[in-house]
Amino acid sequence: MPLSLFKRQGINCILGIGRYGKEDIMGYAKNSPLPSFRRVPMAKPYHSPEIEDSVMSVIRSGRLIQGQKVMDFENALAEYIGCKHVIAVSSGTSALHLAFLALGVKPGDEVITTPFSFVSSATAILYCGAKPVFVDIDPKTFNIDPALIEQSITPRTVGIEPVHLYGQPADMDAIEAIAEKHNLFIVEDAAQAIGAEYKARKIGTIGDITCFSTYTTKNLHTMEGGFLTTSDDDIAMRLRRLRNIGQESKYNHTLIGYNYRMTEVAASVGIAQVQLIDEFSRRRQANAAYITRELSMLEKEGITLPYISPDSKHVFHQYTIMIDSDMTGFTRDTLSDSLNSFGVETGMHYPAPIYTQPCFEGCFDSFGSLCPVTEKASRTVLSLPVHPCLTEKDLEHIVQAFQASLR
Repeated sequence: MPLSLFKRQGINCILGIGRYGKEDIMGYAKNSPLPSFRRVPMAKPYHSPEIEDSVMSVIRSGRLIQGQKVMDFENALAEYIGCKHVIAVSSGTSALHLAFLALGVKPGDEVITTPFSFVSSATAILYCGAKPVFVDIDPKTFNIDPALIEQSITPRTVGIEPVHLYGQPADMDAIEAIAEKHNLFIVEDAAQAIGAEYKARKIGTIGDITCFSTYTTKNLHTMEGGFLTTSDDDIAMRLRRLRNIGQESKYNHTLIGYNYRMTEVAASVGIAQVQLIDEFSRRRQANAAYITRELSMLEKEGITLPYISPDSKHVFHQYTIMIDSDMTGFTRDTLSDSLNSFGVETGMHYPAPIYTQPCFEGCFDSFGSLCPVTEKASRTVLSLPVHPCLTEKDLEHIVQAFQASLR
């Protein structure tokens, strides 16, 4: 059995590649001590004195909803992304809903999307009375597979909603070509992809509308919130009215809208982070590179590490691996339980395809046979901590706990 030795800050670890349950399993020799418990959370929202001061300033001002701070946040994001319009809203879900409303999606329409995402990618379509049509994913990137999109287009198809999962952009050239050929809109779900790039184009500058989440675990957070980007003046105007109960001016409601406004407090939390987006991304990328380097010898043993497309700047909202239980001799859930016992929190993004959710029982049963890659991914993916607040000792502990879990 091949072995290798690495030294880091005086810590000597023998790494052996093997199968679960055997004497020399990857991790430590059988008589090596187990790592001590150390809590390493999946996410740690950014916090600073600047944020505290800004929040208190907002509270003292008495202007708490969609005022100057929201405008400043929108302007800062527009400058960073390089887009014409940013519209801040109350959540990533509300951003998606407004995008489909602004583009006129109605009952009977179909929007093609991925089943391997958070459920809002589909429910926002359903909010409009339309139908999500699920297309399987690429086994490397976990994003929608463009080669399968055209066969799902019908006379009722009005748009495509790619999801830039885990912080890696989908294949937008191929998706744009299909959309142009069939006269379809593109709404990008970039909830996990702020700062990501596709062929040197920032996500937020490609589709008709791009939707971001600023939920507390995201690469930039406002505790809760989201925003949309677009280059279209008319769409931007509709989005701004739709988020504010359809008002063109006070008490003059020209559209049937929603209360999807962002608070001033949320915006103040976000403003302090816009200038740090690229630094957060660099740290995530460095953390991901470290974990990949230390675990790379496992790829022949049934553990697939994240793939990075040469066309993409991957910002690693999640560091997600796949476990082939036939090769490893253990399951994703077994590994997760073991890592958790050492204090390393893990995540399963996502443990069930959207079309299998209980709220959709009987609605999308046919998609299971059409999405074998999604079915496999949902059973085998596991996310490890990669956030920018990880210390060197945290990273060492993640690797050591992983090694010990394979003993």
